[in-house]
Amino acid sequence: MSSARIHTPPARPESEQREEVVPLVEQFKFGLRSPICLTWEWTYACNLSCAHCLSSSGRRDPDELGTDEIKRVIDELERMQVFYINVGGGEPTVRPDFWELLDYAVAHNVGVKFSTNGHRITAERARRLAATDYVDVQISLDGATAEVNDAVRGAGSYDTAMRAMEHLAAAGMRGFKLSVVMTRQNVDQLDDFKRIADRFGAQLRITRLRPSGRGADVWDELHPTAEQQARIYRWLLDHGENVLTGDSFFHLNALGSEPLPGLNLCGAGRVVCLIDPVGDVYACPFAIHDAFLAGNVRDAGFGVVWRESELFNDLRTPQTGGACLSCSAYDACQGGCMAAKFFTGLPLDGPDPECVKGHGAAALENVDPQASPRPSQDHSRPSARQQQVMLGLPSVRRPDRACDESPLAGMP
Repeated sequence: MSSARIHTPPARPESEQREEVVPLVEQFKFGLRSPICLTWEWTYACNLSCAHCLSSSGRRDPDELGTDEIKRVIDELERMQVFYINVGGGEPTVRPDFWELLDYAVAHNVGVKFSTNGHRITAERARRLAATDYVDVQISLDGATAEVNDAVRGAGSYDTAMRAMEHLAAAGMRGFKLSVVMTRQNVDQLDDFKRIADRFGAQLRITRLRPSGRGADVWDELHPTAEQQARIYRWLLDHGENVLTGDSFFHLNALGSEPLPGLNLCGAGRVVCLIDPVGDVYACPFAIHDAFLAGNVRDAGFGVVWRESELFNDLRTPQTGGACLSCSAYDACQGGCMAAKFFTGLPLDGPDPECVKGHGAAALENVDPQASPRPSQDHSRPSARQQQVMLGLPSVRRPDRACDESPLAGMP
């Protein structure tokens, strides 16, 4: 009885045995077939006039996408297997078809996370949301006290947000988001924000203030100081596992050897983008300007814009770090935020205006503030001036396109 022989194939060279594994973040730099998260503003109408509103919302645009048009885009997103949409505005719940569109998206396997000031989150609607799968709610609050919050978001907005969270908590909805834009006035309230979130069973989400929309007018007064930036970084290191940031503070990674959770990447046109209320597609939710306009969903559909836009394809090619490449912290911060640079008049391959090494502040000394790009759209209402008086700010610019004077025109 002969013994069995085991055939051993000849060993391959080591270089052939190993498959090259490209880090996920490196793959993201070259874009994906579909965005990971699509920010979609369903209306410019808003009952508030927040001083830092990135989309300069207030009045409804008469050319906003209609119900059927939005449904067609949702159908396309389902085919593209977009995981979820981040719906905002304006105040999206003032659309009379908001709840219909929310249900339609969920029924077509497109999750919805919508941002709201809480104005229309009644006890009944909170129960409806709590009973709906694949929906998340994000309540905006920019002060842990009414004094701090209402100075930015308007009188009574603190109470409105707190009441909405009470309704959601009472309905049994857990894990909804408490969303805070960090300003010079509220950095000291980080622990208080966390306590508020914990009180309602919510998750705290803090994001960076950008000089976009009306935020450009209040940037100098509201953006955190260098010392406060360092405080935010240290606080996030201690609480990062339980606090969301939208990866908006990656410029702070240059402060230390321990990176903050997130992609450490500007995802504009690569993994994220924005559809505005009239169907225009922008590379970045914080860069609503013609320079970052990639197309319109009414022309050929969202998929064509995402796949074939010249702008998006340019963003998906290797980017130069410009002068920042000579900085030892470049790998940590990747040069910072594109929108923050653009709207403060800095070159896109230059330092972030909040560069923790001080390079941004130095570069801003050579920038004429009057020459900085302005947002391409402004739907602010005249009453927004009342909000800016509280901050001692300049008057609001008139909009570039005709809009209804009433923010809720044509809406119940």
